[in-house]
Amino acid sequence: MVYVVDDESSIRSSLTRLLSSADLSAQCFATAHEFLEQAFAEQPTCLLLDVNIAAASGFDVQDELLRRGLRFPIIFMTGFGTIPMSVKAIKAGAHEFLTKPFEPDQLLDVVRQALEHDERGLIERVQVESIRRRFETLTPREREVMAQLVTGKMNKQVAHELGTSEITAKVHKRHIMTKMNARTLIELVKMWEQVAPVN
Repeated sequence: MVYVVDDESSIRSSLTRLLSSADLSAQCFATAHEFLEQAFAEQPTCLLLDVNIAAASGFDVQDELLRRGLRFPIIFMTGFGTIPMSVKAIKAGAHEFLTKPFEPDQLLDVVRQALEHDERGLIERVQVESIRRRFETLTPREREVMAQLVTGKMNKQVAHELGTSEITAKVHKRHIMTKMNARTLIELVKMWEQVAPVN
C-alpha cells in the first residue's frame, strides 16, 4: 500500500495514476488528520508525504507515526527543498527526500525500494511477535531456567544456581525447547536476544 498525503488535488491525481500504472495500490489524503485517522494494516507500506501540507508539516506527521510505533518508510516531497530540510528528514528516519517536479521513473524506483525495505522489516516484526507469544507461554520458573541456559550453563549448573535438582532442570529445559520451538541451544539464544526482558 502506498499512501499519498498532499493538499494539492492535481498532485494526488497524477500520483494515483502513476502508481496504478505500475500496479501499486494507493490511497490519497488531502490532510494529515484524514491520513492519521486510518487503521493501518500489517502489509508492506510506504508514505509519499508533502513537507508543507495544510494545518501541519510533514515532520509533524512523521513524529506522530513514530510516537505510535509505525515505522514504514516515508518519502518526503517538496516544491522547494533545502539541504537543511532534507538532512532533517533523513536524520529523522525518512527513506528519501524528493524535490518536485520529479521524474515518474525516479519516483517509482524509490517507492519500490521503500516497499521492499518495509516488507523485509514486516517479516522480521512478525517473526519477533511469534517468538514473543511463545515466550509468554513459559512459566516464571521456565523463564528463569531459560535465562541461565542462554548463558551457556549446563543442566547441573542451572540446577545449582536455582536450588533445584538436575533432573528438574532437564525437564524444564525440555519444556522450554518445545514451547519455544527451538531445535538447538543456538536457536534458543537468538530467540532470547529478541524477547529477553530488559532489567
